[in-house]
Amino acid sequence: METVIEASNLVKQFGSFRAVDTINFSVRPGEVFGFLGPNGAGKTTTMKMIQCASPRTSGSLSVFGLDPGTHSHEIKAMIGVVPQETNLDTEFSTIENLIVYSRYFGIPKEVAEERAEKLLDFVQLTEKRDVNIEKLSGGMKRRLILARALVNQPKLLILDEPTIGLDPQARHLIWEKLKLLRSLGNTIVLTTHYLEEAERLCDRLVIMNNGTILVEGSPAELVRDHVGSGIVEAEHSPEVVECLSHMGISYEVTGDIVQVVTDNPRLVAQELLRKCDAKQVLTRAATLEDVFLKLTGRGLKE
Repeated sequence: METVIEASNLVKQFGSFRAVDTINFSVRPGEVFGFLGPNGAGKTTTMKMIQCASPRTSGSLSVFGLDPGTHSHEIKAMIGVVPQETNLDTEFSTIENLIVYSRYFGIPKEVAEERAEKLLDFVQLTEKRDVNIEKLSGGMKRRLILARALVNQPKLLILDEPTIGLDPQARHLIWEKLKLLRSLGNTIVLTTHYLEEAERLCDRLVIMNNGTILVEGSPAELVRDHVGSGIVEAEHSPEVVECLSHMGISYEVTGDIVQVVTDNPRLVAQELLRKCDAKQVLTRAATLEDVFLKLTGRGLKE
C-alpha cells in the first residue's frame, strides 16, 4: 500500500462555519505525520474524520483504502486512538482499564491479560497495575491512554495533542515511546502545537491555520524553504531600524523586537553591533514557529 491515509479536497462544515476547508494530504506507511497549528486550526476535526468519529461534508478520504463513511467498523479495528482529553474509566484500576477496553475488539480474556501486562511494562506502569486511576499523575494517565490505544495492535496510531498539559519530563517519556513505536514500523499521525514535539517526532508535517493547510514537508525542509537557517534579533528602536534600512537588510518587527532572517546570522549580528549600535543582539536557529509567523503574521500559541 503506497498510502495509509489519502485525503483530497476534504471539507468539514458545521452550519455556516467551515472547520476544515478543502485540504489535501497523504500519509505513507511507517512514517510519523504531523498536523501543526494553533488551537482552532482544524487539526482535531481532521483527526475525528480519519478515526470515523465525524463524517466529512465533502471531498474524499480513505484509510487503508477504505472509506470511513461506509467502512468505519473495519477501519476502527485497525487503528488506535489517543484523544486529547483524558477519558479513562475511574472505576477501574490501571490494568483493568486495558483489559476491559480489549473487549471492544473481541480479544480473548487470556490474550488481553497477557497483552495488558506487556503494555504496562512498555509504558513503565507495571508498579501501578492495581492502582485506581484517580491516584495516577497526569503523565501516568497519558501513558496509560497510549497503552490502551495499543491494545488491539493497531496498524495506525492517531494521537491528538498527546503531551498536552504535561511537564517536560513526562513529555520526553511519551516521545521516547513514540520513537520506539516508529522504529518498529508503526504508522503514526499526531496533532500538536508544540514546536519541539513536531521537530523531534515528525518525518513530514503540515502546518494548518483557519481550516486550511499552509505548507507541507519535513520540519527541516519547511524551515529551509520558507525562512532560512538563522534568525538575528535586536531591540526595536528607530536607530536600529534606520541602520538596517540604510544597509539594505530586510527585517520584520515583532512587538519590541526586530528580526532579521538570514543564512549568515553571525555576520548580521556583527553588523548590528558595529554599525547600528544595537545594545542587545541574539542569534538563534530558525524554527517552525518562524515559518508560521512568516506565513500568518502570528505565533502558533496565539
